[in-house]
Amino acid sequence: MKRIVMLAAACVIAVPAFAQNVATVNGKAIPQENLDEFVKLLVSQGATDSPQLREQVKQEMINRQVFVQAAEQQGIAKKSDVKTEIELARQGILVRALMADYLAKHPVTDAQVKAEYDNVKKEQAGKNEYKVRHILVEDEKTANDLLAQLKSKKGKFEDLAKKNSKDPGSAERGGDLGWAPPTNYVAPFAEAVTKLKKGQLVDKPVQTQFGWHVIQVEDTRPVEFPPMDQVRPQIEEMLRQQTLANYQKELREKAKVQ
Repeated sequence: MKRIVMLAAACVIAVPAFAQNVATVNGKAIPQENLDEFVKLLVSQGATDSPQLREQVKQEMINRQVFVQAAEQQGIAKKSDVKTEIELARQGILVRALMADYLAKHPVTDAQVKAEYDNVKKEQAGKNEYKVRHILVEDEKTANDLLAQLKSKKGKFEDLAKKNSKDPGSAERGGDLGWAPPTNYVAPFAEAVTKLKKGQLVDKPVQTQFGWHVIQVEDTRPVEFPPMDQVRPQIEEMLRQQTLANYQKELREKAKVQ
């Protein structure tokens, strides 16, 4: 009778312990905790926790355990290239987790977002954006010939651009580049644009690494800065990247590298 009672007690104790494992593969247990963490990771990436998802995760973890055991039995893990790849993966996971932990402990504040927004808005104050057309050709002579036709009214900009421009993106639109700030363009092009007034053509073709440009500014207007709520996600991401860059620099400077 005493033995039966002891056996019953042992079973009561063993059941919760066994329930902590979702499966056992060739004697190797897969803990419930590991499955929960796997599901948590998938949910953080947009999945929805459900019995179906948990069953899929369970089967995936069983498959992985089967394959890992086979790899270990065949000595795959001892190969130098595999050991290197495993170590690089381990390092990558640790670095990613370190950065995520640091950001969690040093979150971007509303005050930082507003300060950065005000700073960028101040920098953009008084700046213009331009509605530009251009014709891109390979040599200076062709560009000069086209510019002469435009100045003498022997050809329309749109028609000449469609016929001659080597810029596939704008040629079919008659050379139209739309509205943009000068910073969208390479330096020589941007410099020429900012010197032109509404309706003006360049005095001479502009050379860039892409070729020779005939440029006309159709219109100008002050840059309209978007409201903070509209650009908040971009500002927050920029500040997070700055935070991480500063942290990485601090760690490197403190490290003793010989």
